[in-house]
Amino acid sequence: MTNDQLRKALRELNAERDLDVVFAGVFPHDLGRESMLHVKRAMLIPDEEDHLVKVTDGKHIYILDAERVAWLRIG
Repeated sequence: MTNDQLRKALRELNAERDLDVVFAGVFPHDLGRESMLHVKRAMLIPDEEDHLVKVTDGKHIYILDAERVAWLRIG
């Protein structure tokens, strides 16, 4: 997936929905499976000069590597 494709998929984030992202190829030592990021009340940060895909929960900013996203759930 490209940054543009990921940004299009995340357009629905408006701080009223949660976001789950599963990354391919990331194996935590204690789980032995793909890693998941959960962001409550996620909001997509508009494209900036660095062109990174960023989401926020209002307290933290998460930078997503589009090439490593296996799947995501918006709910």
